[in-house]
Amino acid sequence: MELGLRGKKVIINGGSRGIGRAALELYADEGCDIAFFSRDANRVAETVKVLEAKGVRGFGDAFDMNDSAAYEAWLNSAAERLGGCDIFIHNASSSGAQGTMDWEMSFRLDMMGAVIGCQTLEEALSGGDGGSVILMSSTAAVETFIYPQAFNAIKAAIITYGKQLSQLWAEKNIRVNMISPGPVEYPGGNWSMIKDAMPELYEKTLSEMPLGRFGKVEDVARSMLFLSSPMASYITGANLVIDGGYTKRVQF
Repeated sequence: MELGLRGKKVIINGGSRGIGRAALELYADEGCDIAFFSRDANRVAETVKVLEAKGVRGFGDAFDMNDSAAYEAWLNSAAERLGGCDIFIHNASSSGAQGTMDWEMSFRLDMMGAVIGCQTLEEALSGGDGGSVILMSSTAAVETFIYPQAFNAIKAAIITYGKQLSQLWAEKNIRVNMISPGPVEYPGGNWSMIKDAMPELYEKTLSEMPLGRFGKVEDVARSMLFLSSPMASYITGANLVIDGGYTKRVQF
């Protein structure tokens, strides 16, 4: 299926590993030019080489988005280097850190990363044939999971923010959608670490997966491409749950 993504300009915060990395490579396969950052300079350099080998422009920076002003400046720089922005993906996350300070970090990275990203790129996204925003949430936002933590609460707030923004930006021809993955396992990811550190939790969760496995990064990234593409031009304000049937709620 031709998704109509060729020539699109994609900005993603985070992206040298996990779901973000899989998405970068798939967007490149579709002919998109891409700007991204990660804290690991070596991974950034390696990822840029992979993207450029696919025949697209890849702009990668080693960057920590804890500084809001620097993050805004990076977003503007990314849009300038690309010559615009058709798709913005808020992928960076604190990934379920704990403690009082980590609540603040989760709010700063997960929530304000989305807000600052959308506000900064609004003008760029409203040009061209219409923009698309993907905000990464989690199934931890839609059902109680393990115990109270910042990750769950902030990811729920992202869904609400994205839904409201989708209403406001519809007249600008900017679509806003959320993706809520369930447990996804990849080398160096949370569930890979849980498998080693808390094998009982890992096995219990695996036993509750109706399809008998954890998600793969490609399961999420492929859905991300479709949802951000012109093929999904009538979809906005949606929260796409990609969990292999793990959550038990009925989504009316």
